[in-house]
Amino acid sequence: MSSTFVRGASLTHFAEVAQHFGLDLRRLLADAGLHARVLQEPELQVPADRVSELLERAAQQSSCESFGLRMAELRQLGTMGPVGLLIRDQPTLRDSLNVLMRYQRLLNGAMSLVMEEAAGVVVIREELAVGQARARTRQSIELVTGITLRLLRQFLGADWQPRRVCFTHAAPRDLSTHLRVFGPCVEFDHDFNGIVCARGELDTRNPTADPAMARYAQQLLDAQLSERQQQGRQAPVLDDVRRTALLLLPGGRCTIETVAEHLGLVCRTLQRRLAEEGTSFSDIVTQLRVELAERHVSGSDRPLTEVSALLGFSAPSGFSRWYVGQFGCSPSQGRAAARPRR
Repeated sequence: MSSTFVRGASLTHFAEVAQHFGLDLRRLLADAGLHARVLQEPELQVPADRVSELLERAAQQSSCESFGLRMAELRQLGTMGPVGLLIRDQPTLRDSLNVLMRYQRLLNGAMSLVMEEAAGVVVIREELAVGQARARTRQSIELVTGITLRLLRQFLGADWQPRRVCFTHAAPRDLSTHLRVFGPCVEFDHDFNGIVCARGELDTRNPTADPAMARYAQQLLDAQLSERQQQGRQAPVLDDVRRTALLLLPGGRCTIETVAEHLGLVCRTLQRRLAEEGTSFSDIVTQLRVELAERHVSGSDRPLTEVSALLGFSAPSGFSRWYVGQFGCSPSQGRAAARPRR
């Protein structure tokens, strides 16, 4: 599979946090296969799996399980470039989140974000698909969730608290940073990553919205997208399918019909475009499940019944049969074999 890329700006404030803990920046970057210039060139395209590995190495060497979250505490919308400008000057919070979803591929090719509304509640789901099955993503997902929370508080106030902040990974030994950033509503070992808030809060007006600046930012983005198309760098539809499928897998909601609806396409058109790119919907789902299985079976202690649901299987028996077909052993055998490497 080809690499998924993110902007060098995704590492904004990495140096400050690393230096706070006395880490060797050049050695960290080299060990992750990255050049030092990624910290000086925000528009540089960097493989997402290497960025995730860099953050995980930094967290391990600093003994700070909240390394990515500490980076998020320092982040400003300005690091998002024209997208950040457009987000900042939208009339409502809902409009800002829609902009973030529309242009997320320009910010972070690995990030998936979608809003689900029901019964007066909004769930902002976030996930990362870095393209490597064994890639660790704890620090990266906490970084992007922390940044999203900062965006919400730009509209709702610095003291605003969400109803819940959920992560699929286990709780850290030291919760102090998470409680400081998210408040007491942070929860772990869930079936999704994301933020839950009241639906009415999305209609909060932005008193500092500047329509003229929004138009200017839109012009910059349109020019950037036009340049990408002229250079043949338009993102293939399979990237959008991967992002959407990743968010819909838990609970068995990932069908080609549902994904096509989210992307504003008819099912036949989506099938045809994937075929033109040499793949199919079932191939994409299988690859995502392989990545998630290696992450949660080999790399965590999450109960296998929960892993089954995370991968979109309606019953653990179906998950077990699929796992044997992919890996040649049962999920419990796969976990046992991975123990010595952890």
